[in-house]
Amino acid sequence: MADEEIQQEEKKGGKLKWIIIALVLVALAAGGYFAYTQFIAPQDDAAEETADESVQEVPEEGTLTPLPVFLVNLADPLGRRYLKLGVEVEARDDKVVEALTTNQAKIKDSILLLLSSKTYDELSTLQSKIELKNEIADRLNQILGNGSILKVYITEMVIQ
Repeated sequence: MADEEIQQEEKKGGKLKWIIIALVLVALAAGGYFAYTQFIAPQDDAAEETADESVQEVPEEGTLTPLPVFLVNLADPLGRRYLKLGVEVEARDDKVVEALTTNQAKIKDSILLLLSSKTYDELSTLQSKIELKNEIADRLNQILGNGSILKVYITEMVIQ
């Protein structure tokens, strides 16, 4: 009979132990959730502010103007590679479009020098093509005035 009483007490103690463990786990989960929402997760106010800022920043749209197609020898060691490049530029306004036509010799000279200094390896990756677009935009903005050219679009590119 004594053995039966001890077993019943152990069963009660075992159930009580599992109940306490479950309560501790629930308390830890609630505390973790509270800590996450208060300290780690981004605040809703900050998200709303960034959303408002992105709405206010409307990118400018300009006039697309094609430049003549450029055909140059690349600066490869054997000199047997050619680049044919078609480009359109997004000009800020009509005054810039007029400046593109009046400064066409300067623009062609600048872009031809830039393109002929490149090698095949410098133009073969996507990142290098993006850098080329940025370099062309920088050169055009130097000639026409800073901020005149918004973007450069490559419309044709053949490397042979």
